[in-house]
Amino acid sequence: MRTQIGIIGAGPAGLMLSHLLHLQGIESVVLESKSREYCESRIRAGVLEHGTVELMVQSGVGARLQREGLVHNGVELRFNGAGHRIDFADLTGKSITIYAQHEVIKDLVGARIAAGGQMSFDAEAISVHDFGTSGTELKPKIRFQRGGETETLECDFIAGCDGFHGISRPALPVSALKSYEREYPFGWLGLLAKVPPASDELIYCYHQRGFALLSMRSPEISRLYLQCAHDENIDEWSDDRIWTELRTRFATRDGWTLPDGPILQKGVTPMRSFVAAPMRHGKLFLLGDAAHIVPPTGAKGLNLAVADVRVLTQALVDFYKRGSSDRLDRYSDVCLRRVWKVQRFSWWMTSMLHRFPNEDAFAHQLHLADLDYVTGSRAASMSLAENYVGLPFE
Repeated sequence: MRTQIGIIGAGPAGLMLSHLLHLQGIESVVLESKSREYCESRIRAGVLEHGTVELMVQSGVGARLQREGLVHNGVELRFNGAGHRIDFADLTGKSITIYAQHEVIKDLVGARIAAGGQMSFDAEAISVHDFGTSGTELKPKIRFQRGGETETLECDFIAGCDGFHGISRPALPVSALKSYEREYPFGWLGLLAKVPPASDELIYCYHQRGFALLSMRSPEISRLYLQCAHDENIDEWSDDRIWTELRTRFATRDGWTLPDGPILQKGVTPMRSFVAAPMRHGKLFLLGDAAHIVPPTGAKGLNLAVADVRVLTQALVDFYKRGSSDRLDRYSDVCLRRVWKVQRFSWWMTSMLHRFPNEDAFAHQLHLADLDYVTGSRAASMSLAENYVGLPFE
């Protein structure tokens, strides 16, 4: 097999890259180890930045998003038994949209099929070769297994969109890669419940017992989270215990109540921050979770992957249509500037809203003071809003 861009991974990054390249007349092949059904049904985060929504609409894959997505013009920060709204529309003129990641994948897969795009599901990439360090004479290859057979995909460039545990990042020489990592001493107990969301917008709650988040997937399905131990045993959390803890943390002085309902799914996710630099080695480029992980507090994972895709697409267009490799050479630097700003915001949101082990009364008061300042100062609220709706693209 031969193509221009070999893409490993059919998540949002890989599929969006393939879609945008197609619009520019650049060929690609997407290799995905899982089945199409798995990719289109795996429940993941679903908060889309303003720029992500614009990109989907402008590139022709936003029709269903515009019909079904839930547009939010703000979020609530809740602490000390009271809610405080951050008005995105007023502060930035922008909004966010709730639209689940697997729905984004469905839209992108549909668009690639309609365009005759080459996607191979159940095709596991096992190794990458000859991507080198530089030189147009290099002919990168991806070896993959499909249907019990080993095949080779030759390409001009390789896009590693295969996530944190994929083969792309480990393929880089150890001497060429530096990793930055922080693990948090807590996790999120997340659940999907068949109950209408109790709020029209997300509620981020700080409580002495820990963080809680009220989100949603649709007008009928709520998505909720509780801070818990990073190694929490989910079997010890009955439905009754979960709802009791949620009601305790979300309680307000004016008697706000959280309705409950059947829990459809629940699990515990540890939290971490991770960055690999550089995000390019020769003709291999890292995108999305292959290069960086952010704690979900800032709702940035999918959006940061899409930002990587945008930068690489522009660079490849310059290379194929104008014969310039300048943007390819600057790919990692441009992406990492945004990555570290997003890491900063996600770390700050996480630190402000979570209780860390062994925190005393002094630390608790600092959390409250931070939240009081953010919600009471227009400048501080604007900083949060600007980051949450998405920083401008470079």
